[in-house]
Amino acid sequence: MIIGVPKEIKNNENRVGVTPAGVVELVRNGHTVYVQATAGEGSGFMDEDYAQAGATVLPSIEEVYGIAEMIIKVKEPIESEYNLIKEDQLLFTYFHFASHEPLTHAMIKQKAVCLSYETVERADRSLPLLVPMSEVAGRMSIQQGAKYLEKPLKGRGILLGGVPGVRPAKVMILGGGIVGTNAAKMAAGLGADVTILDTNLARLRYLDDIMPANVKTLMSNEYNIREMLPTHDLIIGAVLIPGAKAPRLISRDMLKLMKPGTVLVDVAVDQGGCIETCKPTTHENPTFIIDDVVHYCVANMPGAVPFTSTQALTNATLPYAIQIANKGWKKACADSEELKKGLNVVQGKVVYKGVAEAFNLEYTEVNSIL
Repeated sequence: MIIGVPKEIKNNENRVGVTPAGVVELVRNGHTVYVQATAGEGSGFMDEDYAQAGATVLPSIEEVYGIAEMIIKVKEPIESEYNLIKEDQLLFTYFHFASHEPLTHAMIKQKAVCLSYETVERADRSLPLLVPMSEVAGRMSIQQGAKYLEKPLKGRGILLGGVPGVRPAKVMILGGGIVGTNAAKMAAGLGADVTILDTNLARLRYLDDIMPANVKTLMSNEYNIREMLPTHDLIIGAVLIPGAKAPRLISRDMLKLMKPGTVLVDVAVDQGGCIETCKPTTHENPTFIIDDVVHYCVANMPGAVPFTSTQALTNATLPYAIQIANKGWKKACADSEELKKGLNVVQGKVVYKGVAEAFNLEYTEVNSIL
């Protein structure tokens, strides 16, 4: 198969779809890999590294899209890329369709085959291609939250872990999945007073067992959230419903309950966000303030630590990419329930129920196209 790796062009997105180590494995399996010039520089991988790994380096994004049967990238295509995508071309990347209607309609129009990292799902309901970036984003959410709690950045001026004789910050984490667990680990390690909220009692029992003493668990409901908001300094939105929009857990009116300088970090913003007042921001302009509450809503948080996150992502995506390249997307998805669940939009049809429901579009059962 001919595989193309374009340079990411979303704001401050420094990751790249495949590392040179990944190229070696794809070439060893008999595939041809074309990488756009400077695609890996932001992650610390030079064009020479890709050439030595066996890829051909092409000067422009147009050439990469023009020659490739499968495009492997990190973030969803942006508007300037839409017309580069060919009919039946396979795109293997994060799409987050349910929060982005124009992208959904564009991929339907281009009749591309869109296999979304975030909906590839194992039998145990885990999301293997979302996990590594969720781990990064969860850990980063505390780094960023701690930073924006500083007074010069309009926060409350509170040190996350406190010091002897001064209480630590209180951190509320909405969601006990991968993001929430990693956020809790980081916040607890820094000495904060942490509470994780979730609706899954079995998950709360598990977290209660494994977390240190400064992490508490609480059933997630509106009453408990409202009761906690006046006393908490940093709130992390870490809720995910695979392939669908995130539920709204904090409404606009709840901001009035918070102390001035409270920081909200909505990691779920790329799935629509779980905080009503959050809208996607960029690494260039990461925050905004509403009702004296600092909102940090960067939609590609792991893009700020590309050396770590590119390697973590390739570790997870490469085995699937090799399956797809070796068998072709149809056979690979027919043979693998995990990959089949990754199909969202195929040749003009929406084949993922959560996306169809988000925008009231016609839903086509995925097995009918395999």
